[in-house]
Amino acid sequence: MSHRIDPTILREYDIRGVVGETLGPDDARAIGRSFGTLVRRCGGRKVAVGRDGRTSSPMLEAALVEGLVGSGADVVQIGLGPTPMLYFAEATGADIDAGIQITGSHNPPGHNGFKMVLAGKPFFGADIARLGAMAQAGDWDEGAGSVELREVLDAYVARIVEGLGEVPREALSALRIGWDAGNGAAGLALEKLAARLPGQHFLLFTAVDGTFPNHHPDPTEEANLADLKALVAAEGLDFGIAFDGDADRIGVVDGMGRTIWGDQLLMIFAEDLLRMVPGATVIADVKASQALFDAIAGHGGEPLMWKTGHSLMKAKMAETGAPLAGEMSGHVFFAHDFYGYDDALYAAVRLMAASVRLGRSITELRGAMPELLNTPELRFHVDETRKFAAVEEVRRRLAEAGADFVAIDGVRVRTPDGWWLLRASNTQDVLVARAESGTAQGLERLIAEVDAQLAMSGLSRGN
Repeated sequence: MSHRIDPTILREYDIRGVVGETLGPDDARAIGRSFGTLVRRCGGRKVAVGRDGRTSSPMLEAALVEGLVGSGADVVQIGLGPTPMLYFAEATGADIDAGIQITGSHNPPGHNGFKMVLAGKPFFGADIARLGAMAQAGDWDEGAGSVELREVLDAYVARIVEGLGEVPREALSALRIGWDAGNGAAGLALEKLAARLPGQHFLLFTAVDGTFPNHHPDPTEEANLADLKALVAAEGLDFGIAFDGDADRIGVVDGMGRTIWGDQLLMIFAEDLLRMVPGATVIADVKASQALFDAIAGHGGEPLMWKTGHSLMKAKMAETGAPLAGEMSGHVFFAHDFYGYDDALYAAVRLMAASVRLGRSITELRGAMPELLNTPELRFHVDETRKFAAVEEVRRRLAEAGADFVAIDGVRVRTPDGWWLLRASNTQDVLVARAESGTAQGLERLIAEVDAQLAMSGLSRGN
């Protein structure tokens, strides 16, 4: 009784593969056996299980549950919904010890996977590798757990509404907002949420459809925001909100149709939060604009730069007690009046409240931000065996040259022109570069520095 899980699907932050190629029901069953065994050995017993709207999710859910109960774990099935609803069930269920969400997140329709939490803590890195090792060795407990169905959607939506806080409802009632669920798992929760929120709300693509017939659910790709921008323009809305496939990442456009990127969004949240929690630590990942770190300090907060990755961010928040964190990718984490995990629906509600508390529209807040020139993420293929070594080579050369840099997650180099970043992805066989400057010429020089360092390691990022 053992099973070999394809090691390529055991990622740093979750498990993710192509259904029918690297991921199937036997893998899901083995993951259930391993995870259920770990939960039991940690003194727990009950595991919440949720799923997204992909066509393969019911099949994988059935096999996962079979594996969990075969290890002696009891299963609470919460059904179809966003990943944060699974986190909510685990965080608030007094009898629930762990949780697994079946989701392919923002990946193509044929992909799927699993996100996990154990004892209120993110389950990642070595924890995920351990699941594979346990399956390979057949290191599983035997048992006969139970299965129950539990409705949590309404309680989850009610908790999201509480994110409005004490903001006057008459001010919120003036807001007109567009929402794009992208046919992802947020659909039903969004419909229920919009019905309970003050203001006028215009919804797109709330029907859950794992083939994503309208556009791909990844709000970090600007092309996927075209429908939302068109809605905001046609209806003259204050701003628009978009979600990824499992609604743990948020995308925002202002009333002029400008995209508000993750670090810019965190500027708004930080300004609002620091009025309520003066001097608080706010965490952002190494890809974020220097303007964000300057803004946090300017509002009296303590900016902290940290590694990219939602599990790494949650762990750092728990370590430091930071009430707020965020990533360029649109993960936003509130521990202030919330549970510290990434929930895009909750972030959207907090954005409504922030606009009213700050006394400025989202468009005005976006317009007041510094206009810096920066690249998008420049991602290019590098062999899995080479990517981390190449970054280490760059780090050594920078140290020998006395460069001004930080090596929290890859290397982020400061120069008079601005800064550039080179890091290895933890989830794909790619290197990621980014640069930011106040001038076009400065940005060109920064990118040239990246290319020069890559060339010295025998690499090129291409066009």
